Amino acid sequence: MQLYVPADVPAEKEKSFIENFEKTTGGSGRLMLFAGDQKVEHLNNDFYGEGIPLEDNDPEHLFKIASQADIGVFATQFGLITRYGRDYPNIPYLVKLNAKTNLIPYSAKDPYSQQWLDVEDVVRFQKSSGLDIRGVGYTLYLGSEHEHAMLREAARIVHEAHLNGWIAVLWIYPKGNFVKDQHDRHLIAGAGGVGVALGADFAKLKVPYIDGKLDTDGLVEVTTAAGRTGVLCEGGDKVAPEAFLMELHEQIHKGGSRGNGTGRNIHQRPLDEAIRMADAIYAVTVKNASVEEALKILEG
Repeated sequence: MQLYVPADVPAEKEKSFIENFEKTTGGSGRLMLFAGDQKVEHLNNDFYGEGIPLEDNDPEHLFKIASQADIGVFATQFGLITRYGRDYPNIPYLVKLNAKTNLIPYSAKDPYSQQWLDVEDVVRFQKSSGLDIRGVGYTLYLGSEHEHAMLREAARIVHEAHLNGWIAVLWIYPKGNFVKDQHDRHLIAGAGGVGVALGADFAKLKVPYIDGKLDTDGLVEVTTAAGRTGVLCEGGDKVAPEAFLMELHEQIHKGGSRGNGTGRNIHQRPLDEAIRMADAIYAVTVKNASVEEALKILEG
């Protein structure tokens, strides 16, 4: 896949950007993003309860997985990285620059996930810590009455990431009182268009479905609308591994997506199984493995 270096990457940072992108995508142009930002987004609902191993309640479980599995990047909040990063210096990190909890329902108040830190804060941290930070991420909610503020923050973050030779990933979700169906294919395609208008390298988006099944034609509309911004399909609730891997393969090879952002379908498993699941997802996403080959990896 052809690599397009954004025009706002300075000449002296082009080599760094290309190296970051190639390492992060394994030379495939596709990104396997291990999402570890739910500690804030979903509080403890994703980490403790029926069907979830007790070890998942410990934040270090995420770092153990990320340090031993094949992944493109491990995306999580800055503070988690500062608490565990010294013990896990081999992990490729993507720092989430904002987050909000799910305590206030969208029906009560339109969401605003304000930026916590500046890109330059992370740049200084990378230089002082020596950790392998590949880029930054940010979530914005289209349709919220606060979307103008989030759009401005997102635009600055993408540009500042590129100025430093980093990749920028945006989570773009339609949410708010004026959004009737967040899984509408045209709305998701619109979110993809916003992602490329903001200059993002990848945009993590909702997935269009019809009667509970992947709408591949709808996903083609989405990935086409996103242009040179790679679409990452959200992972969602934990499902059977074969069903997850089959849909992932279809998303890429029929829908034109360029990766995935997966959290619960990886970390809500015991460590060894979680590592194998991540390896299987990486194989499909980056190595063009078939579902059958990925299942063999999962089975060990």
